[in-house]
Amino acid sequence: MSLKMSVADLEAFMAAEFAQVARDFTVVSAAPMQLTLRLNVTDRHLRPGGTVAGPAIFALADVGVYLAVLSMIGPQALAVTTNCSLDFMRKPAADADLIAQVRLLKLGRVLAVGDVLIYSHGSPAPVARANMTYSIPPARQS
Repeated sequence: MSLKMSVADLEAFMAAEFAQVARDFTVVSAAPMQLTLRLNVTDRHLRPGGTVAGPAIFALADVGVYLAVLSMIGPQALAVTTNCSLDFMRKPAADADLIAQVRLLKLGRVLAVGDVLIYSHGSPAPVARANMTYSIPPARQS
């Protein structure tokens, strides 16, 4: 399997299709069935007490699997999340970006399943783990 979208392609896709959040994320690397995504943490991602909020962590996992799927199938904006399980394992650092290491476990015609480990940048212990399933839209017939 080879990539259908490069890091630059994924960044351009996000800027065009999801401009409202594109600046929150940086695609660090993409390889077949793998992707690394950074959440550029700002004050708006923090909850009271100064830690990264759960919804921001969910967004990182969700966007990470979404982009990993697109990197393999090409730009199909209508791929959607159908299931998510998210475990919060430890408090993320408030003064560090979050890094998602995404691995696609299955990439079928209709469904994709991904596993995500999320780290505070510079820390070896994961702060969260997510398992996500995506529905892939049917290929258009000409």
